[in-house]
Amino acid sequence: MMSSGTCPAKASSSYASELKQIANEVAKIDVVEKKSRFFKALADDTRLRILKLLEVKEMCVCEVMIALDLTQPTASHHLRIMENVGLVKDRRAGKWVYYSIPDRKLLENLRKLDLL
Repeated sequence: MMSSGTCPAKASSSYASELKQIANEVAKIDVVEKKSRFFKALADDTRLRILKLLEVKEMCVCEVMIALDLTQPTASHHLRIMENVGLVKDRRAGKWVYYSIPDRKLLENLRKLDLL
C-alpha cells in the first residue's frame, strides 16, 4: 500500500488494522447480509407484482398463482423469500395459507423512493 501511494500512514500494517476495525464497526457483515437479502427480495419482477397484489388484498397461494400465472412451487418460493425478510406474513386457516403485508408504512416509504 505504501509503495503505491495509497497509504498515508508510515506503518501500513497498523493503518490496515485501523481500516479493518472501522469496517467492522460501520459495515458489520451480519447487518450488511441482512440488508442485502432484503434488497435481493425486492429485485425480482414477480415478487414486486406479488407485493402490488397483496397491497390490494390478502391472498392465498392459489390466488397468487392464478393472478400471475405461476406454478404452486414458484409462487411459494417467491412468497417464502419475501416472508424471510419481513415483506409479507402468513396466516394459516385450516389447510390454507394466506399472505398479507405486515408493514404498510414500509411499502409507503419504498413507494416514496420510487422503489415500488
